[in-house]
Amino acid sequence: MPITHIFVINAEILYTMNEKNLIYVAGPTAVGKTKLSIALAKAFKTEIISCDSRQFYKEMAIGTAVPTAAEQDGVTNHFLQHKSVKDLYTVGDYEKEALALVNTLFKKHDTLILVGGSGMYADALLFGLDDFPPIPAEVREQLNLFRKTHGIESLQALLREKDPDYYRKVDRNNPQRLIRALEVCIASDKPYSSFLDREKKPRHFISKMLILHCPRKILYENINQRVDEMMAAGLEEEVKKNMDLREYSPMKTIGYKELMDYFDGNISQERAVELIKRNTRRYAKRQITWFKKYDNAYCFPANTPVQEVYELLKQ
Repeated sequence: MPITHIFVINAEILYTMNEKNLIYVAGPTAVGKTKLSIALAKAFKTEIISCDSRQFYKEMAIGTAVPTAAEQDGVTNHFLQHKSVKDLYTVGDYEKEALALVNTLFKKHDTLILVGGSGMYADALLFGLDDFPPIPAEVREQLNLFRKTHGIESLQALLREKDPDYYRKVDRNNPQRLIRALEVCIASDKPYSSFLDREKKPRHFISKMLILHCPRKILYENINQRVDEMMAAGLEEEVKKNMDLREYSPMKTIGYKELMDYFDGNISQERAVELIKRNTRRYAKRQITWFKKYDNAYCFPANTPVQEVYELLKQ
């Protein structure tokens, strides 16, 4: 199958063999990012940086598809299960720590692999975060109280009023994202979207993006199969063990929140599994939409032989 790609050549991407390269393997969940990233890391004899924001947490292994030691196959992976869900760990923290690590690793490697479906975290490392105004503590407190008293629907309505552009593309079922956008709107008296996509911070490495894709039907089959495999691997037991951590934001991740509803007696186990599959498919659709914004990415069918990908990157 031929490789299809879109690549914009400009002065920033022209490079010599002595320059450092960070290759980002992106794509929706269950498309095959982990397998490709490990194969590429072995081919380049290098290491992997994860930007999957849920694989950071040691309490969440099965439900976030953290690669096993066998799957890692001797390749060093960074930012896997290095935090607890109890830790406050922001995308800003990740940008700072990941950038420092990348700069250190480039002292012994010319190429590093970045992998994960959390586009915001990838952007933080690749381009730097957008600069937002400081948020007074009382604004955040008021919004959290507003959510508790009026529900997430009121947050959605308020964001639609203050920033319709961001409202159209944000995950409206994620209260943390809604509150973050609203607190910026309120503190600055400007739309949250007006702070996005400003001039990016300079990076002293070349970024290359690989986006894996496959037919939607196959992707959904992969997702359904992965959920079944997670259940067989003990996801239910993992969630039950962490029920006392349910109030921490990471535990509201797909796979955990549905099974907690099951343990609360609100739904059956069968219904919980159905919802995990459905919500994961919806999440994959949002990821696909996010990755469409990269107009300088190589786009590969998920079944492209690794050697073809490797040879192109070497050029």
